[in-house]
Amino acid sequence: MPENSQYGLSTRGVHAGEQRDPQGAIHTPLYNHSTFAFGTTAELLDVVEGRTPGNLYTRYGLNPTIRSVEAKLADLEGGEQALAFSSGMAAEAATFLAHTRTGEHIVCIGDVYGGTFELLGDNLPQVGITTTFLRGDQVDRLPEALSDRTRIVFFETPANPTLQVFDIAAIAEHARAAGALTVVDNTFATPVNQNPLRHGADLVIHSATKYLGGHSDLTAGALIGPAELLTPVGMWRKNLGQVVAPEIAFALARSLRSLTVRVAAQNATAAAVAAFLDQHPRVERVNYPGLATGEAKRLVDAQMRGGGGMLSAVLDATAEDTARVVDRLRLFAIAPSLGGVESLVTQPITTTHHGLDPAERAARGIADGMIRLSVGLEDLDDLVADLAQALDAT
Repeated sequence: MPENSQYGLSTRGVHAGEQRDPQGAIHTPLYNHSTFAFGTTAELLDVVEGRTPGNLYTRYGLNPTIRSVEAKLADLEGGEQALAFSSGMAAEAATFLAHTRTGEHIVCIGDVYGGTFELLGDNLPQVGITTTFLRGDQVDRLPEALSDRTRIVFFETPANPTLQVFDIAAIAEHARAAGALTVVDNTFATPVNQNPLRHGADLVIHSATKYLGGHSDLTAGALIGPAELLTPVGMWRKNLGQVVAPEIAFALARSLRSLTVRVAAQNATAAAVAAFLDQHPRVERVNYPGLATGEAKRLVDAQMRGGGGMLSAVLDATAEDTARVVDRLRLFAIAPSLGGVESLVTQPITTTHHGLDPAERAARGIADGMIRLSVGLEDLDDLVADLAQALDAT
């Protein structure tokens, strides 16, 4: 595929990064090898010393299957390079460790994955890296939270599980003025709906386990951005052994080829499910970018191309009654992940944010009656009927 092409996203999802091998395979094959041979010592040194792109050792990421999927990931996000990891948390950890030192500081805005809270709040302080957590309604306090020790401003948009959308450009401007990097988790939106690099973010992270993988059958992560910023992260990935396995990279490339059609269908169905729940008498509030109004809608329209397949709803119910609604669902499987072809449901207080202090959950709007839905590829009428019977019977 020509470099810097202006092909559409679907075309790039199929063709970007692909290299036909001498046997004529139409996609990059699975090279399930730990090491690669050279004809001469000079050829080996060219790769080792970075003069020539090539394959060397899989733990380093220098494997053709891994390099191919990384090229595809970079293309889809509009970044110079990408690094593929064994998980989204591996990508986060390596990024934070590479760009923050002992005595330095991170600012985390809004609601994030529970594992991210633990990494920032419990793990990194053990090596002297501290984090200031700002709730989504405290984003105006970012300038005062920044200091000359701040190296990273991190956030998800839309956020998990409140689906709050943050102004990437405005936050990046504040971070840049303080000499800090803006790192955005784009897992919920995917490159189909949003490209944070275009709005001023320095780095983009994905839990590729979710929409990029799309079939609930792989665990991987990705980091996309300029080569200058990825190089130090790659050192941490190499020495912590966080690289994605070749067979997982191969499966991820398969999934990326259908990403745009999957996400487009999930966008449409999730928007209709959100509209249904918004009118149901048992539902107090629906959180979905496509339902935004006023200034929030202006931001969504400026920053996103679709509402995504994720939504959350707060029921007029106790935690126990909410669990009964969840338990009655037949098509929505009770599971903590998201982004697959099957629809999933979870109560954040029992899974993603179970470890968060109840008072902190309440302050963040993560109510006992909240359910989070990952809308899959089932027929809309079947999903709506399933939700209706569960809500009406409890």
